[in-house]
Amino acid sequence: MRSFHQRRLAWLVLLGACGGAPAYIIEQAPSRAATAATAPISHAETNDTVVNASFRNVRFHVWNGVALDLVSLEGRMHSTRTDGVVAFDDKNSFVLAIDTGTVGFPLAELSRLMNTYVFAYRGAPLRDLSFTTDGQHLIQRGVLHKVVDIPFEMVGDINVTPAGEMRIHPISMKICTIPGQGLMKALGVTLADLLDLSKAKGMRVAGNDLFIDPTTLLPPPTIRGHLVAAKIDQDRLMQYFGAPSPNAVAVLRMQPDTAAPNYMLFRGGTLEFGKLFMVHADMQVIDESPADPFDFDIGRYHDQLVAGYHRTLPDDGLLVFMPDLSRMAGAHGAVAAGGGVR
Repeated sequence: MRSFHQRRLAWLVLLGACGGAPAYIIEQAPSRAATAATAPISHAETNDTVVNASFRNVRFHVWNGVALDLVSLEGRMHSTRTDGVVAFDDKNSFVLAIDTGTVGFPLAELSRLMNTYVFAYRGAPLRDLSFTTDGQHLIQRGVLHKVVDIPFEMVGDINVTPAGEMRIHPISMKICTIPGQGLMKALGVTLADLLDLSKAKGMRVAGNDLFIDPTTLLPPPTIRGHLVAAKIDQDRLMQYFGAPSPNAVAVLRMQPDTAAPNYMLFRGGTLEFGKLFMVHADMQVIDESPADPFDFDIGRYHDQLVAGYHRTLPDDGLLVFMPDLSRMAGAHGAVAAGGGVR
């Protein structure tokens, strides 16, 4: 860590390059007061508290205006409640442990998450963030706030660390309109000297590299999993989850009840949705419009459930057909005209 005077000089130079420096700079040490997260209740795998889950081609909403593309995902939903129930009405009632998965994150929605969730706190050092790509690299633009606003642009390579974090390594940087890397090198400072990310969710900085933990970046439900690879694919950040070492996790691959291309499949454990309980769960939630991914919002699942219909199988399994969230207006009309249980 550079000295206070060295960091102060760097900021004076950077601010001067952006059109003027303030008369003084106050650096405030980050607060050491941290609220320890409550550990989820640990239930034995043998009891009825773990719901096996499988997702195919699901656009899964995690925040207002933010959805992940679950191309494929196998995992387990571990109840955190004392009664061992996984409740759809309570995102904190379970932890989703990913065994394997391919997850796309649209860059426009990553930008929205950063601005409205990750850095949505008073005194955040970054704002107005946007993420785009040149086809190979991740381009991050935004405003760095340190007494005054400083616009920046960073072009970076993406790779994954053995610990399962995404590492963004800058290959070029602009601060205001000047090349930032050369200036920072001349001043003897790094991004870690300029950014305090101690309050940011799922992000940290070391040297000139930014690190993103995809399992703590998102709002509830809590996600656990090990990221093994990441890449830019058109306008999405693709994330690949798997075991940290070969054969470390025995992946349960469940056979769906239908050949529908877009679905969510839940088996085992106890599910609660609305006033209904399903013990030894066996439920496949299917997209009514298979031509595009299943647009699903767990925060509005009840509306989608009411707008759809369900069918009970001979073995008491349940097939639930839901409309896409984006088609809800038409779906409500269909229900009013005679939809419901079939």
